[in-house]
Amino acid sequence: MKLRVLGSSSKGNLYLLTANSGQTLALEAGVRFAEVQKAMNFETSKIIGCIITHEHGDHSQFVSLFLTNAIDVYCSTGTAKAFKAFRNHHRVNEIKANTLVTIGEFKVIPFDVKHDASEPFGYLIQHPESGTILFLTDTHYCEYTFPGLNNILLETNYDEKILDENIKSGRLTPSIRNRITTSHMSLQTAKELLQANDLTKVNNIVLIHLSDGNSHAYKFQQEIKALTGKKVTVADNGVELNLNKTPF
Repeated sequence: MKLRVLGSSSKGNLYLLTANSGQTLALEAGVRFAEVQKAMNFETSKIIGCIITHEHGDHSQFVSLFLTNAIDVYCSTGTAKAFKAFRNHHRVNEIKANTLVTIGEFKVIPFDVKHDASEPFGYLIQHPESGTILFLTDTHYCEYTFPGLNNILLETNYDEKILDENIKSGRLTPSIRNRITTSHMSLQTAKELLQANDLTKVNNIVLIHLSDGNSHAYKFQQEIKALTGKKVTVADNGVELNLNKTPF
């Protein structure tokens, strides 16, 4: 299973999971569709679905182009309602938390998260090649633990110490700080989540959605690696990574 990062920030988020068969599942729709076409060598018919976590533009602003290119979109009812003009499109599939949906070769289980959106989801994604992938972004906390994980894509948006320094320097207002801390996951909370889960079978931890001004990519990578002993990758644009069930 190949992971390709097309965007992982407040500027736009989109990831592609491609199986050996060529079937590809898109995670988010926050990057220009022209970039998706390029990444797919213009074979976008191989994209068998696109799952959306929530309606904010950096995750969903190009949904309409997925739809017009005959790609099914999957999201919560709350997110679908927020799309307004697209809600009744025949390719918008409203799915429910904790209910399995099959998308081609992929099996997907959505679950609720804590973000300032209508009905945001995180996802467990299962495929014979990758095993179970946790895809968790745009939430300040996760109340669940997940057995049998093989690969993890986890928001690590900010460091509380950097936030405090930015407040003191005047680079950040208290209101923006409050919005960040009540809607995004800190390095500290990400560590707690990882410690709460059994990582025995985990091969990759991918740090996603790092804040431009409130994070430190290398520091985050090294701290998570020291904590878990796992391969840790920061999801920079253009990163490609094997997300296999085995380490090989």
